[in-house]
Amino acid sequence: DADPAPAAGDGRVRIDPARRTAEVGGRVLDLTYLEFELLAHLVAHPHRVHTRDQLVTTVWGYGHVGDGRTVDVHVARLRRKLGAAHRGAIQTVRRVGYKYAPAP
Repeated sequence: DADPAPAAGDGRVRIDPARRTAEVGGRVLDLTYLEFELLAHLVAHPHRVHTRDQLVTTVWGYGHVGDGRTVDVHVARLRRKLGAAHRGAIQTVRRVGYKYAPAP
């Protein structure tokens, strides 16, 4: 067996791209394909602000069509799945988009 790819994360949210798993506090999250892609992208670029358009292009793979609510809905679902102790790590940047900012 080959060594697994290193998991990315800050100790609270861990992403293993090879296994396509995400964990928070040792608990494996039950994520859809797009939820995983969105969380993995945010965790890979901590503290960077991403506009909704950037996220749609990067995660969904096509140009933005609509009002940005698709991203908002997916972020809301991710926050619920992360749980009360970790949902604040995905921060809203008002009138811009989102960033992943784990607690120090």
